[in-house]
Amino acid sequence: MQHRNLGSQGLHVSALGLGVMGMSMAYGASNDEEGIATIRHAHELGIDFFDTAELYGAGTGSNEVLLGKAVRDFRDEVVLATKFGFDMAAEPLGSGFNSRPENIRKVAENSLRYLQTDHIDLFYQHISDPDVPVEEVAGVVGDLIIEGKVKYFGLSNVGPQYIRRAHAVTPVSVLQYEYSLFEREVEEKILPVLRELGIGLVPYSPLGRGFLTGVVKPASEYPADDMRSWDERWQGENYTYNLRATEHLKEVAEAKAITTAQLALAWLLAQGEDVVPIPGTRSAQRLEENAGAADVQLTVADLARITEILPHGSAGSRYPAATLSSFSTD
Repeated sequence: MQHRNLGSQGLHVSALGLGVMGMSMAYGASNDEEGIATIRHAHELGIDFFDTAELYGAGTGSNEVLLGKAVRDFRDEVVLATKFGFDMAAEPLGSGFNSRPENIRKVAENSLRYLQTDHIDLFYQHISDPDVPVEEVAGVVGDLIIEGKVKYFGLSNVGPQYIRRAHAVTPVSVLQYEYSLFEREVEEKILPVLRELGIGLVPYSPLGRGFLTGVVKPASEYPADDMRSWDERWQGENYTYNLRATEHLKEVAEAKAITTAQLALAWLLAQGEDVVPIPGTRSAQRLEENAGAADVQLTVADLARITEILPHGSAGSRYPAATLSSFSTD
């Protein structure tokens, strides 16, 4: 597995990471033993960058506990990323924010315990808090870095000015943002700022929440606890457009003797050496497929054809309007 530098602060990780969220939430019923086995197999394949969050355990720490248990025997060989910023007491889950200094410290201590470690490699603010200036957030994380409890500071789901303000207080190593052939919002205004400041980009949902794997069905056929049951991209004319685009991508992939998912991940990797996607999966077979994307070389002609198929991304919004309104675009 190739490795890349994420930003200019010294964070060095495998070219592909593994998102652990789906092992506990958002994609239907899960199995911890299967999740642990998949994480350990990722390590065997050379993947050393694992992503979790307080939110993914619904405040119980379950997703972090799962990850901590999985990597316990090789903790020093991997980079663990987790996140703070939601009010876990708010209903429904994910509807409230809490980046107050005392809560950041509380989450950090909980995460250290759940992950069974003495330091968090990468500590993200998961979402901006309108009641707490980012300078205050960055200051607290900077203190945690000085104390040795955190190594690197990250942000998620925020825009250029927010990034600049945070970076002026405590250097930001990484921004996590949804980015894929389906979702291109980051390209115009955010990515140039990251490169100016020496900040790496970690795309989440790099396979369009599974749509770009080619294994897909309409929203109505997913259970209610699967986020694809309400995602606009799986509904009506959006679904028809996106499915057709994916079929064309499959033709490009087959001509290269790779899968559609590998094509989509290889495209992201081709966007710059400072880009490290974190596809999530529960399946060891799918994990091996994803890992193989790191060895795929796309030609100029390949990239041009992909752009022709999806010049601006997918049809349909990635989140409901109410959720998107909570993201800081400043």
